[in-house]
Amino acid sequence: MAEQYEAINWNAVEDQIDKATWEKLTEQFWLDTRIPVSNDQDDWRELAAPEQWVVGHVFGGLTLLDTLQSQDGMVSLQQNIRTPQERAVLNNIQFMESVHAKSYSTIFSTLNTPAEIDEIFDWTNHNEHLQYKANKINDIYHNGSPLQKKIASVFLETFLFYSGFFTPLWYLGNNKLTNVAEIIKLIIRDESVHGTYIGYKFQLGFNELSEADQQELKDWMYDLLYDLYANEEGYTNDIYATRTEWTDQVMTFLRYNANKALMNLGQEPLFPDTAEDVNPIVMNGISTSTSNHDFFSQVGNGYRLGQVEAMSDDDYKF
Repeated sequence: MAEQYEAINWNAVEDQIDKATWEKLTEQFWLDTRIPVSNDQDDWRELAAPEQWVVGHVFGGLTLLDTLQSQDGMVSLQQNIRTPQERAVLNNIQFMESVHAKSYSTIFSTLNTPAEIDEIFDWTNHNEHLQYKANKINDIYHNGSPLQKKIASVFLETFLFYSGFFTPLWYLGNNKLTNVAEIIKLIIRDESVHGTYIGYKFQLGFNELSEADQQELKDWMYDLLYDLYANEEGYTNDIYATRTEWTDQVMTFLRYNANKALMNLGQEPLFPDTAEDVNPIVMNGISTSTSNHDFFSQVGNGYRLGQVEAMSDDDYKF
């Protein structure tokens, strides 16, 4: 007798977080083609060549990481779901990661020449530090345990992306490249949901482990974070050191977001850095409301053509 195939019943939801996350993600749906990136061409022409190099190569690195997340990350997480609705949510996340990756190409095609685009992708495909973190995460996706895969995903979404996100947020805080930055803010808005949701699913599994197994996994988690952080220092230097004065500020931003990733996983922060230590121009670029607003625990749902509405303090809390 053939195996019974069951339909997903959204009227019998085991975990309400699945339903809430699905609704939030669909409310936030957006496409890069609706953002008028061409309006930033005047700002782009005014940037010095080293600044243009940084912007282009930052987005090249982000394209690679979003490609990894869409092609391998979500497929890997789907192998160990707790509910049928979780698979649907992960399908949604997978699609939006593809939207994110394509969004950078929209930026490239608007601001860069074909020769510049070819150089950016060649650099992306061969940069030692970028390839290291991509292969490190991908190896976990293919060979790690279900909980290790979730840790890798949250570290990618809530930590490793942010060496790249610093740049457009800095320009946004200086009222430049505002449409490019709007795409990044929409991506960050998505990533905040992705990291929170996958971190929540991690905590469900983590809480089922014995105390000894929890400690072993925590040791593995922090060792991975130290390794990724050391590599990220090298990557940040590759991008910023010879062309800007931002290197130390980017590392502070990374440490702050590493703590956010740990918090998504239900763990204690590792670094002393807080929002007050991050460049206020960048923090102002993240937050569309008050300076002390915690963007990472909130999600907006007001996408309109060319507009991101202010986040609500009560909008997305588990």
